[in-house]
Amino acid sequence: MAVGQNLPPTAPAPNANAAPKRQLQAVRLTQPIKLDGLLDEAQWQEAPIATDFIQNRPNPGPREKQPTEVRVMYDDAALYVGAVMHETSADSIMRELTARDDLGNTDFIAIFLDTYNDKLNGYSFFITPGGVQLDARYSPASGEDFAWNAVWDARTALRGTDWVVEMRIPYSAIRFSAVPEQLWGLNFMRRRKRDNQDFFWNEVKPEADGFVNQWGQLQGIRDIKPPLRLSLTPYVSTYLNHYPYQEQGVRNTSFSFNGGADIKYGINESFTLDATLVPDFGQTQSDNVVLNLTPFEVQYNENRQFFTEGTELFNKGNLFYSRRVGAQPVGFYAVNGQLREGEQLVKNPGETRLLNAAKVSGRTSKGLGIGLFNALSNDVYATVRDSTGQERDVLTQPFSNYNIVVLDQSLKNNSYVSLVNTNVTRWGQTYDANVTGGLFRFADKKNAYAIDGQVVYSRRRGKSFASDADVNNQDGFKYLVGVGKISGNFTWKVSHGIESDTYDSNDLGLLLSNNSIEQAIDFNYNKYKPFWKVNNMYTYWGISNEVLYSPRRYRSVELYGGGNTTFTKNFMTVGGNFDASPRRHDYFEPRVSPLGRLYVRVPANVGGSMFVSSDYRKKLAYDISLSGRYYAQDRGRPNRTGLGIGISPRYRVSNQLTFRYDLSWSRQDNQIGYAGGMSSQEPLDELYLDESVLGRRRVVTVTNTVSGSYTFNNRMSFTIRTRHYTSNVHYYDYLRLLEKGQEEAIDYRRNRDTSFNAFNVDAVYSWWFAPGSQISVVWKNAGSSFLTADKATPLYFDNLTNTVNTPHSNSLSIKVLYYLDYLMLKRKGI
Repeated sequence: MAVGQNLPPTAPAPNANAAPKRQLQAVRLTQPIKLDGLLDEAQWQEAPIATDFIQNRPNPGPREKQPTEVRVMYDDAALYVGAVMHETSADSIMRELTARDDLGNTDFIAIFLDTYNDKLNGYSFFITPGGVQLDARYSPASGEDFAWNAVWDARTALRGTDWVVEMRIPYSAIRFSAVPEQLWGLNFMRRRKRDNQDFFWNEVKPEADGFVNQWGQLQGIRDIKPPLRLSLTPYVSTYLNHYPYQEQGVRNTSFSFNGGADIKYGINESFTLDATLVPDFGQTQSDNVVLNLTPFEVQYNENRQFFTEGTELFNKGNLFYSRRVGAQPVGFYAVNGQLREGEQLVKNPGETRLLNAAKVSGRTSKGLGIGLFNALSNDVYATVRDSTGQERDVLTQPFSNYNIVVLDQSLKNNSYVSLVNTNVTRWGQTYDANVTGGLFRFADKKNAYAIDGQVVYSRRRGKSFASDADVNNQDGFKYLVGVGKISGNFTWKVSHGIESDTYDSNDLGLLLSNNSIEQAIDFNYNKYKPFWKVNNMYTYWGISNEVLYSPRRYRSVELYGGGNTTFTKNFMTVGGNFDASPRRHDYFEPRVSPLGRLYVRVPANVGGSMFVSSDYRKKLAYDISLSGRYYAQDRGRPNRTGLGIGISPRYRVSNQLTFRYDLSWSRQDNQIGYAGGMSSQEPLDELYLDESVLGRRRVVTVTNTVSGSYTFNNRMSFTIRTRHYTSNVHYYDYLRLLEKGQEEAIDYRRNRDTSFNAFNVDAVYSWWFAPGSQISVVWKNAGSSFLTADKATPLYFDNLTNTVNTPHSNSLSIKVLYYLDYLMLKRKGI
């Protein structure tokens, strides 16, 4: 019986700062094993052991005192991992239960696999003592991406003072080359939550750049073939929706039934097709809607699983904003301009329903990653009605095709080159858009220094929607290049970038603003080992300068810095940051064209924030933050100030029940901002129709969020989240903006005061009744109010009462997904 061995490295490590690479030999199974978490089959005892883990946090370097033993076996269908985590007592094993992919106050063991051994991309599979599964992908574009989900299985058991894990990872869950003998990157990680300690089998040094490149190696897997990866996940869903329209002829309650499917097909050993047919995203979490007073759009999180899972290639260069697919129709705000005399708007859908979406992605044995994404959406129409009751449809979104192509070549020394192309093609009399970008990163052999950058060209052709005018921003470009030291306690980077005034990637990407030239110098100094009374220290500081690209005009200079540390005894984390800048010119707030003619003066200011996070191992834990900003006196304006407070306590009643409360409050006094209307469709008074009118205002925003979760077992959970958001704007006086930042007081009579409220409840019951198969029951409640002028109220409880009494939409839905795997059905003879 083999005791196990950690063989010495056969070659020098590629990174002078990284630890030598350990190797582990996998053993082929000769008899089937039962997945029960007991490891009582004789073959487990014959497999080599990976042990002697090395601490990564809080004190990098020491060997583990409570041993970990991991073994790896394989057969023609799957990889098997058996692990024993020794402890001093059963009470030392932390094991909070959570929903899948949600890591709570618990220990875990994880395996990391770099199946192409390119030292850039990898997979991980986590399991907790309670049997909760997590999985993630690793890539230069997305970092650690827990949105990725695979179908695999695991069992856990408590045996005396130890806890034991048995995993089965089918080859259909990963991708690898069709070669006679595999050589995979490999690492294991153990977390001992009792002492807040993390350990890796192959040492991961925090001062060395990269993560996947610091893994060891898995050897001995021979004569396996990438399987036919074919699975079908059909779904059926039903919705009961209610909204109190209280209108003659309009039903308050509606019922709908939907059906569709997700398909995964392994084209070959490297590439997989993922497709969703007639997708249903109605159960995704509600957006955190806010009042937007800025000239830029709000970026919302992507909650649709198809667009978060396995998208690391498509995120290269940040040219893809998945919320554009199925977003608000391009002609949503153009309907009013197409109304005939006597007509009124009856219905105007705010989302575009997708017909289907598909993506092909993978990486060859030579390190070439290829990604193809395509989605189709149908025509969208608004409904208008004339005085006789006659209705007609007005097109707001033509049939559209969204497409992305990515080529990503992995190179030696943690380097790569990439090509990304995004395209939106719309049928009919409107415009199409195309963006092409090249990206690169080159590091030296010691992985100590690197240069990276990107060059992007945008192109738009055709007519503006519902117009005979040519679309604007027809050709534009941007580039960014940086060079710096990437490993060690002290690192630095110098960067320079340009975005032309006509660069526009917003049809399938997210660009808040263009027309910029920016330079920055950034420094970091970190201490990874304990000293004094703290476990570590992370610091950063730098300076940046920004000017308009066209015309060349000053925008801002900023000095910034910050840091954080964790205390050794109580594991309290504290940190903060600051920034300071002389007077800044804001060319975007006036919202006039051409850019550069007018700007709003932002006086010299200094701001900062600090936070405290307590030890999350305690039943009662909290996060507290405080921020503030002070502005210098500016040409007789009243002093401008800003203050923000955040409080977030959480209480763990048991390993199954947890509650959390989040309060966020902010106040900005004497803020100077655009007052020409909260909607681009709202005209100014005729006297100021061609002017940029500013308002001096007070903005108070409060967000209250209460959430709770109860986890029945590792496959069944219930969560509820309630959020109330209110933002109140009160204008003191108004100004006309003149050339060179000058302002002139005016007698502007319109009351622009605003109170915006949003209320949401998301309650989700989820049961994973089989691997990859799920039943979910979701209740969603949503309501909002937008009060202006004399109806606006600054009082919080008045706003809360108003929000509760506002008509709310309610949706109760049930969705069933069933995972069908071809290989599983074949083995069962189906």
